[in-house]
Amino acid sequence: MSDYHDDLRLAHVLADAADAATMDRFKALDLKVETKPDMTPVSEADKAAEELIRGSLKRARPRDAILGEEFGVEGTGPRRWVVDPIDGTKNYVRGVPVWATLISLMAAGEGGYEPVVGVVSAPALGRRWWAEKGGGAHTGRSLTSATRLRVSDVASLGDASFAYSSLGGWEERGRLDGFLDLARSCWRTRGYGDFWQYMMVAEGSVDLCAEPELSLWDMAAPSIVVQEAGGRFTGLDGQDGPHSGNAAASNGILHGTLLDRLGDRG
Repeated sequence: MSDYHDDLRLAHVLADAADAATMDRFKALDLKVETKPDMTPVSEADKAAEELIRGSLKRARPRDAILGEEFGVEGTGPRRWVVDPIDGTKNYVRGVPVWATLISLMAAGEGGYEPVVGVVSAPALGRRWWAEKGGGAHTGRSLTSATRLRVSDVASLGDASFAYSSLGGWEERGRLDGFLDLARSCWRTRGYGDFWQYMMVAEGSVDLCAEPELSLWDMAAPSIVVQEAGGRFTGLDGQDGPHSGNAAASNGILHGTLLDRLGDRG
């Protein structure tokens, strides 16, 4: 048992509570949606889920800091919980079931903060994935009813499935040519988007994926799931972990090729 198993159990309890809250308002006709300054939507369910998680953490882990998408950072110290109450809000408000609550614990180390626990819970899909440092990555309905995750062993782009979120972000950053070149080289491409593509990399059903702009709360939980499943999760600059403001994830075998085509070193 790892040093973080109790924290993983707590993250599951938090995810259970968030699932109940978000599903209660999913497809509600009177759901209130606002536009944030960055022109992205936020629903009342986003705020309620984050408030619920924050309240539980303050009681269960009062010494830990909390960073959330909707309400910023509270506290300091060597441990920080990172929360995205609804990753995929645009899907959520349109009734598309591809959205999830992302909960991660990050701990201070020699290279800065790194994820040591991650839970990705997608209740409308009936799926949950999780990982703890050194304990592997799993999927299932509970800690006791779980399947170990393992990335694929696909070694050729011509045999690889590549996932992404949208074309717009790559075009805005002048990287569309590299993106299209990579897509044409792969066996299959699909725009699954958000958390789901990273979970499919961890499951081995997708071999590589990337996004040109993300926040820490988008990446902290997915990154440890991918890594503990045997894959690699870096920024487009090749830096391991969720700190680069963008993401590249793969089965590891294809990671150098992915960065050559899309990365800052390309």
